[in-house]
Amino acid sequence: MSIEHYQETFIQTNFADRIGGAGYGKDTSIYKFEKIKRAKASAKQDFPNIELIDMGVGEPDEMADEGIVARLALEAAKEENRGYSDNGIPEFKAAAAVYLKEVFQVDGIDPVNEIVHSIGSKPALAMLPSVFINPGDITIMTVPGYPVLGTHTKYLGGQVYSVELKKENNFLPDLNSIPEDVAHKAKLLYLNYPNNPTGASATPEFFSEVVAWAKKYDVVVIHDAPYAALTYDGVKPLSFLSVPGAKDVGVELHSLSKSYNMTGWRIGFVAGNPLIVKAFSDVKDNNDSGQFIAIQKAAAYGLSHPEITEAIAAKYSRRHNMLVDALNSLGFKAEKPKGSFFLYVAAPKGVKGGRRFESGEDFSQFLIREKLISTVPWDDAGAFVRFSVTFVAKGEEDEKRVISEIQRRLSDVEFEF
Repeated sequence: MSIEHYQETFIQTNFADRIGGAGYGKDTSIYKFEKIKRAKASAKQDFPNIELIDMGVGEPDEMADEGIVARLALEAAKEENRGYSDNGIPEFKAAAAVYLKEVFQVDGIDPVNEIVHSIGSKPALAMLPSVFINPGDITIMTVPGYPVLGTHTKYLGGQVYSVELKKENNFLPDLNSIPEDVAHKAKLLYLNYPNNPTGASATPEFFSEVVAWAKKYDVVVIHDAPYAALTYDGVKPLSFLSVPGAKDVGVELHSLSKSYNMTGWRIGFVAGNPLIVKAFSDVKDNNDSGQFIAIQKAAAYGLSHPEITEAIAAKYSRRHNMLVDALNSLGFKAEKPKGSFFLYVAAPKGVKGGRRFESGEDFSQFLIREKLISTVPWDDAGAFVRFSVTFVAKGEEDEKRVISEIQRRLSDVEFEF
């Protein structure tokens, strides 16, 4: 029997239904990010001498702060840091509690019982449904958005109910639009502010509304806050946990990936309701053995120096200003966000006298293939594209050059909106 036949009759038929069952790997549809990858490769091949400007990657373009790197090197050389950390070290949890107090004015967080580290936010989001979701339970999510919590809800036999984020509601979910039967059956409400991809920020009033709604329907709130400290123009960083009653209904996830340029370091934390933190810690303990202690100690150093994030935010704010001005000079109606490094812009309907754009994806493909500008399309709640100001540029002059080049490439057509 050939290997191919053996795999078809045995391996192929044993895949779990959650990933496609016997049909796993046979789906011929091409997903959004694969389309972007292929379009970028094609554009580079067609125009090998033209720089491809990548504004689609949501990943910091610089190294972590020298002080953080130095602390990692120092701690990595210590014998006492070599072992498993399981659910984390007291030093990191204490630093996280102080960070929440100093940066977000969150009072009364107990670092022992109300904070636990995670190997980045993504694994935490993947594990949290295991704490709550039984077959048939509902997770409420916003779209467009980051799908991991919903993916794992479905893996566990749960269902996902989506609430659209619309410009007319400042890209905040209309909780009153959620049907009563869905609200009563739901276990989890997932929120993410400042938001990916819209860049929208929440308000204390909205978070208070969330707390009241969650208490009314007995729904646990999961607030994913990896961009929470990246705010601009005098806007203070806002934590869900700073709102009265928030700790009664949920937890908040923080990550150093975006706010400290530590994407590949994989370190963050879950904070809030002590019973949720305990249950998550139990599930986590059966999934991983903790992040390397030296990374936790380097991260604790970072958390104790929030000025590092402030400098990063100043750079992104400057880039946002230039990009918004450039796009608006071309007819777009771009609005600088109050936080995050994403600029979410309505796609034009077409080029005057030329091609039409039927979707955000259609426009994004045009930008990549014809203008060598990479963005990420979103069509979940209208036709939009997401620019990221994490593009590679070495210093302010190079930033100006990149933005000027974007403006130049797009100025030879007239867009219709």
